[in-house]
Amino acid sequence: MTLIKPFPALRPAPGRAAEVAAPPYDVMSADEAREMVRGRPWSFLHISRPEVDLPPGTDPHAPAVYTRAAENLTRMREAGILITDERPCYYVYRITMGEHIQTGLVAAASVEAYDQDRIRKHEHTRPVKEDDRVRQIEALGAQTGPVFLVYPADPGVDGLLAEVAQTVPEIDVTAADGVRHELWVISGDTRLARLTSAFEAMPSLYVADGHHRSAAASRVAAARRAENPGIGSEVPSDYFLSVIFPHDQVQILDYNRVIRDLNGLDRERFLARIAVRFQVEAMAEAVRPAARGEFGMYLPGQWYRLGLDPARIPRDDPVASLDVGLLARELIEPVLGITDPRHDDRIDFVGGIRGLQALEQRVDEEGMAVAFSLFPTRMEALMAVADAGEVMPPKSTWFEPKLADGLVSQLI
Repeated sequence: MTLIKPFPALRPAPGRAAEVAAPPYDVMSADEAREMVRGRPWSFLHISRPEVDLPPGTDPHAPAVYTRAAENLTRMREAGILITDERPCYYVYRITMGEHIQTGLVAAASVEAYDQDRIRKHEHTRPVKEDDRVRQIEALGAQTGPVFLVYPADPGVDGLLAEVAQTVPEIDVTAADGVRHELWVISGDTRLARLTSAFEAMPSLYVADGHHRSAAASRVAAARRAENPGIGSEVPSDYFLSVIFPHDQVQILDYNRVIRDLNGLDRERFLARIAVRFQVEAMAEAVRPAARGEFGMYLPGQWYRLGLDPARIPRDDPVASLDVGLLARELIEPVLGITDPRHDDRIDFVGGIRGLQALEQRVDEEGMAVAFSLFPTRMEALMAVADAGEVMPPKSTWFEPKLADGLVSQLI
């Protein structure tokens, strides 16, 4: 199997994309999703969050939810809102958020390559979320949420995608959050072959966002092979829906921390404990770290800049040298006593898209004791962790902008 291949996408009919496009299924609550679909009968949320069409309080993992998703997909196809391309294609997908632009390729990515770690991961997955995505895929007979992959920037591939993106797009939608989504179709045999060959020459791809979706696709492919052991050639379920961006165009924002209490310490003793390992400097304004090993800290009414001695930053360990790991090892674990951030309800996480004022609000208005701002994880650091076969600490990366749901799906 090739690393990637073209496929016939299920996508909005001409002129319908603005009605269909929706945020990713996992970035809003059920109540927010219900509000988003108000007056929007063709929103893709009717497929990705079908509980919006069931009574409030419905368990999102109930069988009726997956059944309704399949019914809504059928309804949108029969109404001609969603159509399927007649032949396999690649698609160029460009996202513009303010001055940030990233241009990638929509493709079917090999499950075999994922299983063999040629498509590399950097996170653990949770069984309950995997199970949900497996049920969704099986109910729909489709993969509707693209996995966000990254390839090492390649001048030939980058140039070809940019060349295509100079033409008029098939889809051009600006979402409610101001992010613009554009899509172009690549159907010519020569370009298709060039892209397939160029990616086949790459040693690996990397999962940036979508670990549960890719893991679920792997499980579905394995189950279908087990049910039909006589299958010899490739089938659609042997590949999963992906959007692949060059690593140097991807934007990772900070992923910050808020803590509920000071682990029994008063303010003075807390600051004294921190000063053993950090330089602590009171600041007159919010602190956005500018380099690795630098952190912002907010206690009620006061920001501080924390500087970690560079000698305490490992140089040969891709995980231990991450800022999220440094903060955990040097402060959150020894001072605040939080050793399991995945399950400890004393810690919470705030995406950088919300700004530093959100950290102040969590402390001043919502009762958290302390907040920390972090330097964003670099894409190169993520790739180094994946190359080493390691996993990153929880909540290490916040990717922006987010991919839209509904613009491209893959029938399996």
